[in-house]
Amino acid sequence: MISAPARYLLRFDDLCPTFSVECWLRFQSLIEEFRLQPILAVVPDNRDPELQVSPPDPSFWERMRALEAAGATIGLHGYRHLCVSRGRSLLGLALTSEFAGVAAETQRSWIGDGLRILRGHGLNPGIFVAPRHGFDASTLAALRAEGISLLSDGFARAPFLRAGVAWIPQQLWGPVEKDSGLWTICVHANTAHNAEAAQLRQFLAAHAAQFTSVDRVLFRFQPATLTLAERLQAEAALWRLKLSRTAGRVRRAARLPRSNSS
Repeated sequence: MISAPARYLLRFDDLCPTFSVECWLRFQSLIEEFRLQPILAVVPDNRDPELQVSPPDPSFWERMRALEAAGATIGLHGYRHLCVSRGRSLLGLALTSEFAGVAAETQRSWIGDGLRILRGHGLNPGIFVAPRHGFDASTLAALRAEGISLLSDGFARAPFLRAGVAWIPQQLWGPVEKDSGLWTICVHANTAHNAEAAQLRQFLAAHAAQFTSVDRVLFRFQPATLTLAERLQAEAALWRLKLSRTAGRVRRAARLPRSNSS
């Protein structure tokens, strides 16, 4: 367990040339103002229509290179972000994913191709970020085979080892004050509203000194196998999130208009 005060990481998902530049600039200004070193989860070869928010930004790759040079960690955010597999994920937070259940050979090919694309743009991806938290044992084996030993996921409160990969936990989708532990806040810049950016700014103004980076986390806190108590805590947190999401789906379904019976 990481003792008080709590430490925070920021992670930005779904970054690709067709992201919303207007939305992104709100968060890039926060990165620069507070000198943050976030995880930038970049989709190497986006084919997801939902991430085609605007025409390709000619400055996208230069933006990413500049932020990496300033200390950000580049994350390999899947391959094409096409989440059509219904395979069983190790975390099981979504019904579909890009990787879970896909043949091991295909997964390694996607990871290898994704790494080559990012490196071809002058980036140095050092951590894997699975779209929709969807990955399985074959994904972890493919990461190890391609030389990636870091994963951003899991619900523990400190970095840990599992299946030969170091996991940096990601448990939050908005700023929440915590007493202790390491907490990664995931932001989807394409869909974040002005109020979310304002809330993050307010949190940063109060807690900027507690924000850290992947490099500093790995330097200060050596990932280790979780104790039984830590595993139980992480599993409980995962199940609370699953129940919350299930309840949310039920509430949304209940609000849908019923079709007329013939």
